[in-house]
Amino acid sequence: MKPVENEYNASDIQVLEGLEAVRKRPGMYIGSTGPKGLHHLVFEIVDNSIDEAVAGYCTEIEVCIHPDNSVSVKDNGRGIPVDIHPQMGIPALEVIMTTLHSGGKFGGSGYTISGGLHGVGLSVVNALSSELEVNVHRDGKVYCQYYKQGHPASELEVIGETDQTGTITHFLPDPEIFEELIFDREIIVTRLRELSFLNQGLQIVFSDLREEEPVRKDFNSTGLTDFVAYINKNKDVINDKPIYLKAKKEDVVVSTAIQYNSGYSENLYSFANNIRTQEGGTHEIGFKNAITRVINDYAKKNNFIKENDANLSGEDIREGMAAILSVLVKEPQFEGQTKTKLGNTYVRGIVESVVYENIEDFLNENPGSAKKIIEKAIAARRAREAARKARELTRRKNALESTSLPGKLADCSNRDPAFSELFIVEGDSAGGSAKQGRDRTYQAILPLRGKILNVEKSRLDRVLSSEEIRNLITALGTGIGEDFDIKKARYHKILIMTDADVDGSHIRILLLTFFYRYMRQLIEEGYVYIAQPPLYGLKRGKEIKYFYNDHELNLFMSETEQKWAIQRYKGLGEMDPEQLWQTTMNMEQRTILRVNIEEAYEAEKAFSDLMGDNVEPRKEFIQANARYVSNLDI
Repeated sequence: MKPVENEYNASDIQVLEGLEAVRKRPGMYIGSTGPKGLHHLVFEIVDNSIDEAVAGYCTEIEVCIHPDNSVSVKDNGRGIPVDIHPQMGIPALEVIMTTLHSGGKFGGSGYTISGGLHGVGLSVVNALSSELEVNVHRDGKVYCQYYKQGHPASELEVIGETDQTGTITHFLPDPEIFEELIFDREIIVTRLRELSFLNQGLQIVFSDLREEEPVRKDFNSTGLTDFVAYINKNKDVINDKPIYLKAKKEDVVVSTAIQYNSGYSENLYSFANNIRTQEGGTHEIGFKNAITRVINDYAKKNNFIKENDANLSGEDIREGMAAILSVLVKEPQFEGQTKTKLGNTYVRGIVESVVYENIEDFLNENPGSAKKIIEKAIAARRAREAARKARELTRRKNALESTSLPGKLADCSNRDPAFSELFIVEGDSAGGSAKQGRDRTYQAILPLRGKILNVEKSRLDRVLSSEEIRNLITALGTGIGEDFDIKKARYHKILIMTDADVDGSHIRILLLTFFYRYMRQLIEEGYVYIAQPPLYGLKRGKEIKYFYNDHELNLFMSETEQKWAIQRYKGLGEMDPEQLWQTTMNMEQRTILRVNIEEAYEAEKAFSDLMGDNVEPRKEFIQANARYVSNLDI
């Protein structure tokens, strides 16, 4: 049954300002007019339905991509109010659709807890859509209104009767605004899966009708324990039963699920009002403080560590930890560059006390799991001490000092990191071509000898024993582990340049695994790129054309009857320095691919599956994706 004590009508809708600037400066409201901004439209509408669910009025949400690449979002919440707004003199629905910063989240009693950061959702989606239709089921009637480019194209009309409640929003992105209009199914599915995990019992259905056989996915999780199980899928878990808690204190609802695995990485994902807080915040600080204190207190009380011994560090305790932290806050204050850092100071103390008390109970009630968790933390401390000694030893040998750069590094003359590039090149042959072909002013070359260590299976002390990795750390200048400091990066563009074959792909993923595990901030700040060398060279006399994939080559060959000599570049070393410069290194002509992390826990799962100890996930991945490989050399 839906609660009825909290009425939601036109008087709850408060108007703050108009909508004029949205179409002129869309980036200010959705981040960009590229793919990220395009998908943001979907999430703005979905988040409104989620707010209805958090308030207790919505149990089902349906998201559908239609054949024309329009999207509809349907929920069974209360339905947007349609009565006449007392200030504006028009239906409340029209106020919400055409006025920026209007809605039930600005001081009215419509919502106690909301995920809306800016309250711009529906009006911005409307402004940036060529067409939009809203259907509201409410008060026994079905209401409908059409919009074009943010303006009403019809009056609000009653088109039928109903015994249901809810809202259906169907929109088509405006080609005058967006650089591309094709929705990526996986981006939407990932966010819907996340929202399902965070909202226990909420039924979310996704459909993609663009395929010959429509794709449908149903999400109906039992909560955060499903979330950590998803992250730890295919990993060896230490506590089979996740630590789970949900408690309310001073109007803050705190939920968390924790499950340790045998790996070496910490995976903590925090949310505030269903919004992913990538930059952390007060709730995350409180969580970390609590888990560090409670594990140390339990360890000393039960003689795992002596009373006078140094405490286990937070880093030791969080090794191998997969954890979800979710808080619901009445009036969240977000800060940070991306507005995804929770700033409410009082939340820290609430989270710390709630988490401490509940984890203490878990440890006392599950001594077997407690022992395994503490033993893993103690092993992590030993490895950390070994890594510290290894760093000190290498410093004494000048191996990690910027004054003693690796002998193989051909550095650039420029000393401004913002205008300096480092090419990490596979092999001495390609390294030689790159060194000769580069612009020495701003391009540095570091050749690698063979394949680097798979750091997914290694702690930091073993990682530091690898000469190739030490050379890479030294060249970058950032340090590693506790010493990592992105401000010391010697290059703001780090380009991985490997051969277009299986070995080259393997070296690339080994390097990406290293960056993701030990220098993730380089990826997050957009420093890491993948060079895109050509796959083919077509020569006729002195003329030469380059092609980067089979499709480009086949298209060109189908349109010409002239004879060309075709060369398939299996290795970078097959190109002379001038060719490598023109195709892959010249800033004015090259194509490079920036590495980014759209969803951290999906990236975590991918690295674990592909590079971890468990073989079966790799087999499944290969079987599922083998048909997409077009340039496999056997």
